[in-house]
Amino acid sequence: MADDLFNPALIVVDLQEDFCPPNGSLAVPEGRETVAIVNRLLSMPAFALRVATKDWHPQDHISFASNHTPKQPFVDFVIVTNPLNPDETPYKTRLWPDHCVQNTPGAALVSDLDPDKHIDKVIEKGTNKDVEMYSAFYDPFTNPRVSDSGLAELLKSPHASVSGPARPITHVYVVGLAADYCVRCTALDSLKEGFVTYIVEEGTRAVDAKAWPLQREELTAAGVKIVSINGPEVGRLGEKRA
Repeated sequence: MADDLFNPALIVVDLQEDFCPPNGSLAVPEGRETVAIVNRLLSMPAFALRVATKDWHPQDHISFASNHTPKQPFVDFVIVTNPLNPDETPYKTRLWPDHCVQNTPGAALVSDLDPDKHIDKVIEKGTNKDVEMYSAFYDPFTNPRVSDSGLAELLKSPHASVSGPARPITHVYVVGLAADYCVRCTALDSLKEGFVTYIVEEGTRAVDAKAWPLQREELTAAGVKIVSINGPEVGRLGEKRA
């Protein structure tokens, strides 16, 4: 795609205190080490839109093992049924420790990010207690969909470009936590929505690092481009803003 049609967005997925060591309730190994890469990307001038997402769960969220006694986090699962249509095919989701509960310190974006300076929009997801929502776009149900963050509509609306008039986003770069859950699902839905989609690998970490190589292959096969911070796909975004 010619540069005059290149209008990229950055999506920073769930870079929140509960997902980061040392104190996060669902800390992703080395999760905080992504912050420097994310800040580097946030400063690049070519992005027409910079979005951060947050898990924003009610205390009675279906993904919390504490709401399914005696089931345990990480090892047990629960079946999720569409609360608006019990006849739609349900899905199975892993249970987690309580995390990113609304209005708690753990739900805050990590303090090393500067949302006022760099982030244009913060989107809260996972707000419906009855469904799991890994993707920054929407939950897995379709008939009907239960939760939609509005991200697809936002990306498809016109945004000012450094190389021309305002127009919809064309390319989406995804970073954040965790690679094998919310980053993966966000990237796949971005691709489904028609965007050229990248995951910047140094800007993410996986809950299960051993499983990530296979998931990486599956994402690549689906059409998601997994790139390096030092690669040409990031290099075209330019140098830091003043």
